[in-house]
Amino acid sequence: MTAPTQAQDFMREALDLARQGRGLTSPNPMVGAVVVRQGEVVGRGYHTYAGVEHAEIAALAQAGDSARGATLYVSLEPCSHYGRTPPCTDAIIQAGIARVVAPIADPNPLVAGEGFAKLRQAGVSVELPSEYAGEARKLNLPFFHFMGTGRPLVTLKTAITLDGKISAPDDNRGWITSERARAHVQQLRHDHDAILTGIGTVLADDCLLTDRTGLARCRPLLRIVLDSQLRLPLDSQMVTRTQGDVMAVTTSASSPERRKTLESRGVRVLVLDGPGGRTDLRGLVAWLAQERYLSLMIEAGSKVNWTALESGSVDRIFFYYGPKILGGLEALPLAGGIGRRRRADAIPVHNITVHPIPPDEFAVEGFVNVYGDC
Repeated sequence: MTAPTQAQDFMREALDLARQGRGLTSPNPMVGAVVVRQGEVVGRGYHTYAGVEHAEIAALAQAGDSARGATLYVSLEPCSHYGRTPPCTDAIIQAGIARVVAPIADPNPLVAGEGFAKLRQAGVSVELPSEYAGEARKLNLPFFHFMGTGRPLVTLKTAITLDGKISAPDDNRGWITSERARAHVQQLRHDHDAILTGIGTVLADDCLLTDRTGLARCRPLLRIVLDSQLRLPLDSQMVTRTQGDVMAVTTSASSPERRKTLESRGVRVLVLDGPGGRTDLRGLVAWLAQERYLSLMIEAGSKVNWTALESGSVDRIFFYYGPKILGGLEALPLAGGIGRRRRADAIPVHNITVHPIPPDEFAVEGFVNVYGDC
């Protein structure tokens, strides 16, 4: 196997720096930057939303005068427009950077190649190492999806037995998956802007749906309950422990008095009427898009899971398999409802990745509907 070149090492470092922004950049992308002069790193930076300054600016500031004539390795095309900060391209040019290496263009229509063009016009050499493009895109998949479709990336997550069951008919104490698998789920929650469940799950489990990684976030994880009749108990953990991060999505058939009571307890109530007297999941996804939430994770029961799949709301699945079998016709499958009546109509899942969770578990990631290549 060929040893990595210095250039590959620097590009790898920029991508690794970007990952330090996990949970800290939304609605912006994660970006890492490395300034290299004569084979030595003279500046490093990564973006956090609260920190405001972009990765490139932080790396250039650390490099100082050493940036002149140097190469900038960055995980995403530098911006060329005014947002909360001036364009990074202007700072790169002013710093005297001679070459920029970035694996992929920014999908934001305000950038979309303009950053590269502006650098080239100023005499800065630009290189796009295509071998890192896939990794760079997946690093910011919710951002790319949002910019391409105008909607958040929706992930359906569930813990499932080997025979496809998520719930036993009589007693559901205990866990399908191990503590190690559940820790993986917490990291997945940390990577999302919002999480959703149904009122049935709340009534059965009195769940919290919090991000328990202990890692910093730039915005609270928005916890959403689909609750057409507003049955969310006032003494539930979600209500009593809300910090303005819980929202109940209901219908116009719910009690106005109940809405006021929940709102007085700090729960936001959103009325979205859908078909059959149920809440409108697609309408909720549209609302999240308006509020610039880049990603939504669904952790719900059989009915909500099928509603999400059948409505076309799901983009990605993440199924955690425990080495167990429940069997029987009464144990609930991961997706209930009417289902598809013919094999030919089954919902296809593409680009499958299996994530091993030793010693005996695994997670299956796949895409139902995602913008561009995964």
